[in-house]
Amino acid sequence: MQAWTAPEIPRLPGSGVPLRLYDTATREVRPTAPGPVARMYVCGITPYDATHLGHAATYLAFDLVNRMWRDAGHDVVYGQNVTDVDDPLLERAQRNGEDWRALAERETAVFRADMSALSILPPAHFVGAVEAIDEIAAFVTLLRAAGAAYDVERDIYFSVSAEPRFGAIGGYDVPTMLRLAGERGGDPDRPGKKDPLDPLLWRAERTGEPSWPSPLGPGRPGWHVECAAIAVNRLGMGFDVQGGGNDLIFPHHESSAAHAQVACATRPFARHYVHTGMIGLAGEKMSKSKGNLVLVSRLRADGIEPVEIRLALLTGHYRADRDWTSEMLDEAAGRLARWRAAVACETGPDAQSTLASVRQHLADDLDTRGALEAVDGWALEAMTRGGDDPGAPGLVRDTVDALLGLKP
Repeated sequence: MQAWTAPEIPRLPGSGVPLRLYDTATREVRPTAPGPVARMYVCGITPYDATHLGHAATYLAFDLVNRMWRDAGHDVVYGQNVTDVDDPLLERAQRNGEDWRALAERETAVFRADMSALSILPPAHFVGAVEAIDEIAAFVTLLRAAGAAYDVERDIYFSVSAEPRFGAIGGYDVPTMLRLAGERGGDPDRPGKKDPLDPLLWRAERTGEPSWPSPLGPGRPGWHVECAAIAVNRLGMGFDVQGGGNDLIFPHHESSAAHAQVACATRPFARHYVHTGMIGLAGEKMSKSKGNLVLVSRLRADGIEPVEIRLALLTGHYRADRDWTSEMLDEAAGRLARWRAAVACETGPDAQSTLASVRQHLADDLDTRGALEAVDGWALEAMTRGGDDPGAPGLVRDTVDALLGLKP
C-alpha cells in the first residue's frame, strides 16, 4: 500500500534535543533513547469514515515525535497499518450497500489526502491487512507452535496465560479489562474460551464474509495479531515507540505485545508505549459510533486552511482528553496571522533562544503549548519592538516548519 508524499523539512542549525515521553507501561516520563535509527509503529485507521479530528490529533502527536528524532540526528523508520478488513468496515459497507473493498479504498484515499494536507510525515511502511494476510497467518502459526493458540469451533484464539505479564502495559484490573474487551471488539462471553480475555487470532470462513486460504484454514485475521505481525516483520522486536490513542491501551496494545512476545520468545515488543488523549465534541468522545465526527476533509472543503487545523490541535497537550470547538479554529487563525506578519519582516529580534526554547519544550513530553508560546513571544517582540537580525524571521519560519509542521 502506498503512503503519501513527504513534505520538505528545513534543516535547523545546532543540535536537536533528546526526546522524553510518557510511557504508559512504566507510568513515567522518560527518555526514548533510540539508536542511530529510531523505530516507531503507530496503529492506523479502519477505513470506513476517515479522517476525524481524533485521528488527526493522534497522527499529529507522533509526527512531532518523528520530527524531533530527525532534528536530533536519527534516521526514522516509521510503520503504520490500515485495517482494511474487519467487522466495522464490513458492517458499514453492508449498511451503505457497497462493496467493502471500494469503501476501504475510498476512505484510505481520503486519509492519505488529509495526512498530506496536514503535513504529516508519511510512514516508510504503510501496510494494509489484506496485503499482509499471509504473514499474519504465519504469525498465528508461530503462536500455535508455541502452544499459545487453541481452537473454538474452527476459530483460533490466543491464550493470555502464555504471557505471564499480560495486563502490565495498561495496569488495569481484571473487571476493567473484561469491560473494555467487551466494549472494544472482544468477545469475553463466548463459550468455549479458556479465559474470557483470550483474543481472537483467526476468524474461520463465514458465509457472505471475505476470507483467504491459509495453512490455518480459510478465514481472516484478528485485529491485534495484524499489528503484531506487521510491526515485528518491519521494525523487529524492541522498537522504540508503539503509539496510538488511549482507547488502544486495552485490549489492542496489550494483546499485540503479548502475541509478539510469545511468538518471538523475547521481550519487549516496544520500549515505550505512548498514547494520545481523545478529542471530544460537546463533552462526548468523538467517534464513528456516536456519529459526532468532525472530519478533516469537511473542514478543508469548507475552506479552512489545514495549517489552522494543525495549529488548533497543537494548543492542547497530546495526552489530554479535550473538546474541539469552533473557537479553537478562530484562535488558530489569529495566531497564524500574527506569526505570518512577524516572519514577513525584513529583520527581527534574535531567534536563537526561540529555537532553543521550542526544542526544549517539545523534548519535554511534547509540550506544544510551551513551544507555541515561545513563538508567540518572538512574534510579539518582532511586531512591537522590532530587531536588527536579518536572519531571525527565516530562522523562526524554519523552526515552526521543521519542528511543529506549520508553514507560517
